[in-house]
Amino acid sequence: MVKRCLIELKEIYSIDYSVVLAYLPGKKHNPEEESPTDTMLPDGIETVPRKFAISYRNKWMIEQSNYVVTYVKDTIGGAAQFKELAEKKKKAVINIAD
Repeated sequence: MVKRCLIELKEIYSIDYSVVLAYLPGKKHNPEEESPTDTMLPDGIETVPRKFAISYRNKWMIEQSNYVVTYVKDTIGGAAQFKELAEKKKKAVINIAD
């Protein structure tokens, strides 16, 4: 859903975006869903155990970003932790659930 919105916004506003993957594409990967130009892997993720890959990716994205857009309704859970970390890092956080 988010990717469809990004594609539409790119056509309207000429923005650039990248889908940051947490895992290397596997056997079930459908190359028609993504083009190589709109996906990327964080540096060093290949050495991270799969169990921690999403957390590693999220922290990497915060470090690379000036703005963080979240959809957080609760104060618990992974998305809430991600939002809290971004705020601690003094990133501009936009919570679209507000």
